[in-house]
Amino acid sequence: MVTKQAPSQTLITDMFSAGAHFGYSRSRRHSSVKPFIFGSKNGVEILDLEKTSVELGKAKEFVKSLAKDGKQILFIGTKSEAKKAVEKGATSIDMPYAVERWVGGNLTNFPEIKKRVALLEDLRAKRENGELAMYTKKERLLIDRDIDRLERNFSGIVSMKALPAALFVVDPRKEIITVKEAQFLGIPVVALANSDCNLKEVDYAIPGNDSSISSISFFVDQIAEAYKEGRTTV
Repeated sequence: MVTKQAPSQTLITDMFSAGAHFGYSRSRRHSSVKPFIFGSKNGVEILDLEKTSVELGKAKEFVKSLAKDGKQILFIGTKSEAKKAVEKGATSIDMPYAVERWVGGNLTNFPEIKKRVALLEDLRAKRENGELAMYTKKERLLIDRDIDRLERNFSGIVSMKALPAALFVVDPRKEIITVKEAQFLGIPVVALANSDCNLKEVDYAIPGNDSSISSISFFVDQIAEAYKEGRTTV
């Protein structure tokens, strides 16, 4: 007879399968992560997934509460391993995202950013409607380059008409500028953070591997699913 695993144990098994337990070497460990270290193997520290599951649960409850109120979460993940997963997770719940370079002031200078997004939308519409045909070939080329640049920087946040209620960040150490902007504005930050991150810099830290595609995808999916669940309980 097969014994059914408790949900928490199933979650831990899934995290283990995704490689969520792999940290970095002890020399790279931030002191705030010490309580979440289970041990080490071959010079690599191993995160305690039982404790990670607790912190993930807290983060998911917070995300569900935002969903119930219809609030936006901005997903951030500009490292190469995170881009596809973050974009996929955000778009699955119609949330804004940033997976290319973070433009300084995206949050703290939001009124100006809204103007850049409005310009992008205007140029997109004119190109689709054939209104750029009146320009010379060289002028259209320059306009296309402007659109491409604006797309890279702002396409993921076109739906963000106001400051987000929270951020979900992959690797807050890499995205420190984003985290600092959120702190300045009092915007809560949920973050997948490996052993080299300062967990005290974010509001809901999920200690886990933020460098592998499988681990990042797992946690992004968990946050997206939590948001979906929150919506259904409204």
